[in-house]
Amino acid sequence: MNKMTIKLVITTALIILVMIFAVQNAAVVGIRLLFWDVAIPRSLLIFMMLFIGIVVGWFLRSVFRILKK
Repeated sequence: MNKMTIKLVITTALIILVMIFAVQNAAVVGIRLLFWDVAIPRSLLIFMMLFIGIVVGWFLRSVFRILKK
């Protein structure tokens, strides 16, 4: 197998796992924050929290790099 084929197999496997995760966590959950009340699928909530965590980590890493200089 060449490098491109391995990447394609890994990417396809990850996409399939994400699709299975989304289907199995399709139950709607209610979110309340201050005066907002939203109902969204659990899988979307998990992905949103992951994205927020990545952004916060990236921001803090940038701040620590600036403070270190």
